[in-house]
Amino acid sequence: MAASVEIARGPFRVEVKEAPGPDWDPFVTGFPEASIYHLSGWSELAREIFGHRALFVESRDRSGTLLGVLPVIQQKSRLLGNFATSLAFFNYGGALAADPQVAQQLMLGASEAAQALGCRYLEFRDVQPRPGDWGRRTDKITLRLQLPETVEALSKRLGSKLRSQVKRAEREAVECRTGSALLGDFYAVFAENMRDLGTPVYPRRFFEAILKRFEQHCQLVVIGSRGEPWAAAFLVFWRDGAEVPWASCRAKAKPLGANMRLYWELLSQAIVRGCKTFDFGRSTVDSGTYRFKRQWGAEPLPLYWYRWERHGSGQETAGGEERSRAMRLATAVWQRLPLPIANTVGPLISGSLPW
Repeated sequence: MAASVEIARGPFRVEVKEAPGPDWDPFVTGFPEASIYHLSGWSELAREIFGHRALFVESRDRSGTLLGVLPVIQQKSRLLGNFATSLAFFNYGGALAADPQVAQQLMLGASEAAQALGCRYLEFRDVQPRPGDWGRRTDKITLRLQLPETVEALSKRLGSKLRSQVKRAEREAVECRTGSALLGDFYAVFAENMRDLGTPVYPRRFFEAILKRFEQHCQLVVIGSRGEPWAAAFLVFWRDGAEVPWASCRAKAKPLGANMRLYWELLSQAIVRGCKTFDFGRSTVDSGTYRFKRQWGAEPLPLYWYRWERHGSGQETAGGEERSRAMRLATAVWQRLPLPIANTVGPLISGSLPW
């Protein structure tokens, strides 16, 4: 596919480019429903760290005014083939436009580009319903908590049972530390947890690049005892909200309350920072992580993950794409790998997975 493709769409045109226009980020910043991941830098990270193709789909009127944007990442994998996502590695993407017709044409333009690139499918990770003949996943939701104005009010809201679980960690002389200098501790906990889950871990340089590019939007939080990190999280701030896209706890520390203390600290820091909402990230309904997040009072919100597929798509794919027997076997094998091996091999293949 050429570096830039222009498609006429009636009163406006859609362009598929490999570099964003100079007005892309100002458009995203001024759009009320935009996520931080619509900013061009997140797509550029996927290209810089993993070598993926980043596509910037733009819609403009006849005068050249930007009407809408849609970021897309193309991934290639020997195991999973050629596919694209808006937006790979992160929870939120999809078309961004005030006019639903413009959003629809952005999606059509992106799917035509995906077809030209030989992609097997293109997934739009949207947060609102869209018209059109798209396949749709219905098994993913996000959990979001409306935050009170003070930490004291949060404590009262949680109730005595949850407060006692948070305090459990105090018996172990736990401490909470924050700051980008804690990347090593965060990554050590995260990598171990990913191995335990049977999932290849991202390379450390992925998080280093995020912190370098978006430092003012990010915060690392580490819970530990006697110098050993037990639980850790990567917070992302955008406007008046906080999100935790990555959080992990070592298995041995969960019975000691480290995970509960971690999330208490995350919520507290979000409140102190002036956030109004806290996004616990996506989950599968009724999963263990879903129930964990619900206990904090978070409310489920549906996610609208649409798909274009090369060979056609159904109206609903209620369970998503079920893991094949081979994938389940691979997960079981990965869980048994020695940690040094998992941490060496994982970063080499994680960038090609459909996160």
